[in-house]
Amino acid sequence: MNAILLHMDLATRILVVDDDVGIRTLMSSFLGKHGYQTDTASNPAEMRAMLKQRRYDLIVLDVMMPGEDGLSALRGLQRHDGPPVIMLSAVGTDVDRIVGLEMGAEDYLAKPCNPRELLARIRTVLRRNTTSAERPAATSVEAEGAAEKREALLLFAGWSFDLVGRTLVDAKGQLVNLSDSEFRLMRAFVEHPRRVLSRDQLLDYASGQDSELYDRAIDVQVSRLRRKLTTHDGGADLVRTVRSEGYMFVAPVTKG
Repeated sequence: MNAILLHMDLATRILVVDDDVGIRTLMSSFLGKHGYQTDTASNPAEMRAMLKQRRYDLIVLDVMMPGEDGLSALRGLQRHDGPPVIMLSAVGTDVDRIVGLEMGAEDYLAKPCNPRELLARIRTVLRRNTTSAERPAATSVEAEGAAEKREALLLFAGWSFDLVGRTLVDAKGQLVNLSDSEFRLMRAFVEHPRRVLSRDQLLDYASGQDSELYDRAIDVQVSRLRRKLTTHDGGADLVRTVRSEGYMFVAPVTKG
């Protein structure tokens, strides 16, 4: 772990909410070894009590819990402007993921998950939220960068994709949550529209500094991104599979 990550981690407090004591202990211990201050709660009621006692930078929240489930707890957190949340679920169906993300979760992982992948997702969410919180308001000094920012806004089929703000908005104006790897994959597609990209090319585009933590096939990542695009676009498939060659983003893309 480099010095920057270590400094960030030591100043970060995470709350793990899960009814399984074994999972709570495993996650808390693993995150603690990587420098995070970690507390645990066995249910949403304990979570809310702990939130009243101290501030947390992120919550890892299980979905399937007896009594009040994680989705209900997430709804309450969103109403009270709570910290970012990564959902965990033993079910892990597409419907569960979509519901969790649309309710405001920053990310969603199926259980059991690789602790190192969870660590990578946590760092991604924390970086994204820290960047958003620290981004200064626009001033006249930034006027000369306006053209560059417009270059970073890409439009297609009524959608907008902001490379600087790292946001994807569908044709209805709804924000679509993307994981870090999905953002990079989406960027590869919109920067190379109507061109066939091989799996090796996409894997290069979608990899980042934590790429060793993502050992799933590129086909799985493309499938996840495609489902998000299809769900929000009412069934239109913006990513086409080109047999034996790779994938192509079929919509024309213009700069905002």
